[in-house]
Amino acid sequence: MHVAKALRYARNTAWSIRGSAVRPVGCAQSIRSRFFASSPKSCSEREPQSVSALAPVGVEAALQTPINPSSTTPRKIFSEFAIPDRVGIVSGGGRGLGLEMAMALCEAGARAIYCLDIHDKPSEEWEAVREYVGRLKPLEQNSSSNSSSRLEYVKVDVTDQNAVWRSVKEIGDKEGRMDVCIAAAGVLKPEKDVLEYPGEEFSEVMNINVNGVLYTAQAAGQQMRRFGNKGSIILIASMSGSITNHGHAWIAYNTSKSAVLQMTRSMACELGGEGIRVNSLSPGHIYTRMTAQYLDSQPHLFTKWSSLNPLGRLGRADEMRGVVAWLASDASTFCTGSDILVSGGHHAW
Repeated sequence: MHVAKALRYARNTAWSIRGSAVRPVGCAQSIRSRFFASSPKSCSEREPQSVSALAPVGVEAALQTPINPSSTTPRKIFSEFAIPDRVGIVSGGGRGLGLEMAMALCEAGARAIYCLDIHDKPSEEWEAVREYVGRLKPLEQNSSSNSSSRLEYVKVDVTDQNAVWRSVKEIGDKEGRMDVCIAAAGVLKPEKDVLEYPGEEFSEVMNINVNGVLYTAQAAGQQMRRFGNKGSIILIASMSGSITNHGHAWIAYNTSKSAVLQMTRSMACELGGEGIRVNSLSPGHIYTRMTAQYLDSQPHLFTKWSSLNPLGRLGRADEMRGVVAWLASDASTFCTGSDILVSGGHHAW
């Protein structure tokens, strides 16, 4: 058949291929939606490679739901972002971005989020969040069980591999599962000339920002593998891992965050076959306790840093909530090995 004629015919006919036979079929779906569907009930010549936990969703749901003018259909998109009954850990979760992210996971419906931090006792800020989380309404889909979320605190040094592994295993023993990991513990040291940067301090930054991230991700991944419930690991990098901050001598910090980006890709490739997803999140200039050491003592940096992105302002800690909820949830199940930039467009100039 002439190519042009064949293409015109294909546009008007649904096709199915079995062996060498080619025949039109009576299913009101395209080849693409039949071969890659969101429901195991779809009209298909192949078994689907994966199925949404909320299947059918999207167009598939519209095709399979009987028409009933007297009833309404659910808005499943919000359920895709929920993480009911899931368990997770957040290193550096005692304050700052880590605590903000831990709280977001609780609001998304997690059963328990464990905040790993080095301080003997949690801060008043953490205690206030824990109390707030305890009063959250149950998710609509969990309302019958009256389930609530818990924020827990675990003292551990993320640079101690055995201690991190042991602590997270104890969490797994208690909860019977592990679903989410956010490795957010990190440190930014004062600026120093790159040619005079002391090796001891460089090693300290790398130990926390790289080794600590690895140990945390390992610990969570071990429990995900143990329970076989797949999971999402989110490594907190920085835009400083892929650009150099203009006018700042942060050789150790920049190097450490670049290492986290490569760690993300490597872990994602090794663990993808087990359904364990690994992504990194790279914030831009956010006002936190860590950046306050510069901004509070050098007010002119507010103007400088704000001018470095198209939005013309610093980011807020709460602006990390949405992307963390997405990465932790089933709304991002085809995302792994990626770096998500939340920098106000800093890279776009």
